[in-house]
Amino acid sequence: MEKYILDTNIFFNISSDLNLGKKTEEIVINLTKIIKRLKKEKKAEFFMPPAILDEFLSFFEDKNQPLVTDFLGLINVKNPTIDNVLFPARVFCLLVDDVRKRIYRGLNIGEEEIKNAGKKFLPIKQELSKKDFDIIIGEIIKKFRLRYRQATRFGFLDSVADLDLIILTKEVDGFLVSTDEGVLFWGKIFGIKIMPALGFRKRLEHLLS
Repeated sequence: MEKYILDTNIFFNISSDLNLGKKTEEIVINLTKIIKRLKKEKKAEFFMPPAILDEFLSFFEDKNQPLVTDFLGLINVKNPTIDNVLFPARVFCLLVDDVRKRIYRGLNIGEEEIKNAGKKFLPIKQELSKKDFDIIIGEIIKKFRLRYRQATRFGFLDSVADLDLIILTKEVDGFLVSTDEGVLFWGKIFGIKIMPALGFRKRLEHLLS
């Protein structure tokens, strides 16, 4: 029996290759039907760590609606046993090195944006109103946040929930299903089996045939 560990983003990244619906509700309903059939035929099991489940539920105002409860009734919610799963020390050397590089990239971006802010304000002779100041500085802060996020978080494990996905996948020897490039990249580094959205859809079609 195949095992799949589901990341939250496969339900909300509509532009992914999952092709199970044009909005989240359709994706949940269609995937629930597939999971129900595969579980009945004992072809596959589906898992979520509690932290990922919490993320999933946070997108729904009514958490007791049938489409949510029907889906949850078919999912194995399991905490990874972090004390028992072992990974090579090399993985953590790479992880620490990547963190260090990202911190320095973030600092460099911070310095650049501070300089940009100074260049914008130096030519201004007249006194700015608070509103005008907030508008100008707000644009700078917005750009800084975007660049900082791209430098430090894109392509990286930026939450414990991401690491839970990887550890649980290792523990149950399943496939990690995600559209997050960082989770998939580091999943490969950690040596687990990964499955992007397109591969997952094709695998489901094969199991259903």
